[in-house]
Amino acid sequence: MSRSRRLQDDTSNRKRAERTGRRAELLCQFWLRLKGYRILATRYKSPAGEIDIIALRGKTLIAAEVKARSNRTDALYAVSSDQQRRIARALEAYAGIIGHSGDLRLDLMIVSTWGRIGHMTNAWQAH
Repeated sequence: MSRSRRLQDDTSNRKRAERTGRRAELLCQFWLRLKGYRILATRYKSPAGEIDIIALRGKTLIAAEVKARSNRTDALYAVSSDQQRRIARALEAYAGIIGHSGDLRLDLMIVSTWGRIGHMTNAWQAH
């Protein structure tokens, strides 16, 4: 396979993964709304890190990391400890910006191949 063909394949794979990730995030936003969460931000970027979905339920501010994976184990391993720390710092920064003084929670949402959603509340602790 030629170098240009490999680059094209890499680009199309990245685009496909991006589309799959965006669809998974939209499904999770819808699911969270149905469960009584208020979506405050999506694809939030800060110098500390990026958060897929920031939601509020009661007095708890939640950062939800969305992973489109076929199983829970793959999704858990897809969030490195460095990424966990960045998400936690970004949520703390966001809480400061909006003046949130309640609880903070870090969740993992898994969207399977068939659109089934798994929601792991408090999937990890801030370090």
